[in-house]
Parts: sequence; structure tokens; C-alpha cells
Amino acid sequence: MADRSVTLVVCGAPLTVRTAGLVTALQGGGWQPRVVGTPAAREWLDADAVERLTGWPPQFDYRAPTLERRAQPPAALVVCPATFNTVNKAAAGAMDTYALGQICEAIGMRLPMLVVPMVNDKLWGHPAWPSSLAILHAAGVRLLDIHTGQLGEVPTKSGTGAEVIERFDPAWLVAQLDALTAG
Repeated sequence: MADRSVTLVVCGAPLTVRTAGLVTALQGGGWQPRVVGTPAAREWLDADAVERLTGWPPQFDYRAPTLERRAQPPAALVVCPATFNTVNKAAAGAMDTYALGQICEAIGMRLPMLVVPMVNDKLWGHPAWPSSLAILHAAGVRLLDIHTGQLGEVPTKSGTGAEVIERFDPAWLVAQLDALTAG
């Protein structure tokens, strides 16, 4: 049986409130998710629900030196939602949080990676943004349109977070992750 472990990185954005639903959808698709959060995700994430579903609390910090290392890297990594800050830092190779460390390692190892940007239209026009997306594309990272579930990326209109949360279908993640890892 193929490895179906996946690290789900969540950032501090409105869609993070649906992490339990993302975990449930991944599990329903045969994936074994481990949730890692950026520091900003703590306020958005229901850590108790994640622990009930996975058996492990979400990880926000590097492990203590006394704790055992993870034996194997995951089969894939998903960043959903991905913020402007996290995408730009990952593209630049910045590893100042555990979550960014996981993303940068996955990029360096060329693990299958799916990123779902939740970036508003005001930030989308920033001059650093196109080059960050180009770096991710060049590294083989697939980007998922948060509005349709199709490959690609578009901004979120500022102030529409609640609508995006309601419309986002976690099955989109599973379908794209399955397609990404099928080869």
C-alpha cells in the first residue's frame, strides 16, 4: 500500500476555521493527515477538534530535543489556507517558524505539494507576489484556486472571507491531492 501520509499546514486566515472539515475529507479520501499551524493560525484553529480526529494535537513549534524525530517525511504536503506572508517567506526560503520549515523542506525534497492561497485583492497587486508564485511554480508546487477547486490562483476579494469559507469544498483538496500523487 502506498504511503498516504500528508502534512496539512494551516495559516492565520479565515478558512482555517474549517480545518476539522479538511482533516475529515482527507481521512475520507484515505489520507492520514498531520496538522501543522503557523503561529497566526492558533486563533483560527480548533486544536481540540483536530486532536480528536487525528489523535495528535496540531504542531506549532519545533519539537523539543528530548522528543523522537518523525521517522519518514510525508508523502505530500498541503498548505490550506496559505497566506501572503507564508507564501512569500516560503518562496524566499525563510524558515522562521516550524510550519515554514515543513514547507521549505518539502519544496527542497520536491515532495508533491498543493498550496491554496487565501490572499486578498489588495495584497495580490504587491510587486513581490508574482515572483513568489513563479518560484513555487518552478519548484513544482501546484496552486489551487480557492474559489473553484481548479488548478490556478486568483485573489480573494477583501471582505469576502465568510463567503469563501462557506463555498470552499474540502473534496477539492482530496481530488487535487490524489491527482498530484497518482503518478
